[in-house]
Amino acid sequence: MKTYILPSLKLTGILILICSVMYPLLIAGISMFAPGNGEGKKITAHNNVVGYENIGQQFTDDSYFQGRPSAVDYNAAGSAGSNKGGANPDYLATVQARIDTFLVHNPEIDKAAIPCDLVTASGSGLDPNISVKAAKIQVARIAKIRNKSAKEINDLIDKLIEKPLLGLFGPEKINVLKLNIALNEL
Repeated sequence: MKTYILPSLKLTGILILICSVMYPLLIAGISMFAPGNGEGKKITAHNNVVGYENIGQQFTDDSYFQGRPSAVDYNAAGSAGSNKGGANPDYLATVQARIDTFLVHNPEIDKAAIPCDLVTASGSGLDPNISVKAAKIQVARIAKIRNKSAKEINDLIDKLIEKPLLGLFGPEKINVLKLNIALNEL
């Protein structure tokens, strides 16, 4: 019995040291060379930190672009999806409620034209980006409220489009917080 217990305890101690101490310290050290020194990419406006590049925020004012809905109410401490399937009645009711709300604020839009990223939450529940189509479909509302031309708003969107990684991986997207900050500066 001693021949099995002592090696098992030694191996457990070594693995605890590697997995719980050395590996986290290594990753924390590597993160110091990442943008933001491991604290995330902060977005500032007028010398104040207003958010982080990779964490979505909720915008409810009609004069701003609306982002993706969050399954966790934009709580970065509890990142998660809804875990409900596409045929789940509760999920379908939630999506329908989001569609109805969007149509109330954007009455000139046809229901079939609403991009899915404006009514469905992402897997993390914290996606800070929307598709170009999702941004462009909101232009009429924002231009009207802000007394700007649709061309000005569309030009702003075109300036802030983030291209796919290496031109291959992922779709074109727009960071909603950056877009709304630029909108305030128009």
